[in-house]
Amino acid sequence: MPTPISRPTFTPNLWRECEQVYAQKPRAYIQLQDNHQINVNLLLLAQYLDEKAYLLTESQWEIMLSTTAQWEESVLQPYRKLRRIAKQHLANDEYQKMLDVELIMERKSQHLLLQRLNSLVGETFNLKHADSSNTQHYLSLLGLNESVMATLT
Repeated sequence: MPTPISRPTFTPNLWRECEQVYAQKPRAYIQLQDNHQINVNLLLLAQYLDEKAYLLTESQWEIMLSTTAQWEESVLQPYRKLRRIAKQHLANDEYQKMLDVELIMERKSQHLLLQRLNSLVGETFNLKHADSSNTQHYLSLLGLNESVMATLT
């Protein structure tokens, strides 16, 4: 059974761990993003929290999803679309600069998520006895189940 704990303070180091996970299968994560509109930062965060046995409720995941929605819909996603369109018209170094700018925008999203995460209270849980996970909660908000994660295994 979950046990409420005092709210930990998560640091930017969690994103380094998430980026290491991402680096193992970047194409699979991008495929999830492109095919299912999954926010890779939120998915990586859900996986990280599952690993740390720190459970947020589905309503808290709704809050997390809304935290970056306006930023991503109005800035990040249009820029990503423009970058992809521009790819065939740019030299490699020019395209790399666009990727670098997109990474700056991703870091902004990560910062917003980290601030919100630190304002929420979760619960510790035993993975063997948990009825749900952060990954399940996040995916369910998108109308998906964990079967879409097969590309990561």
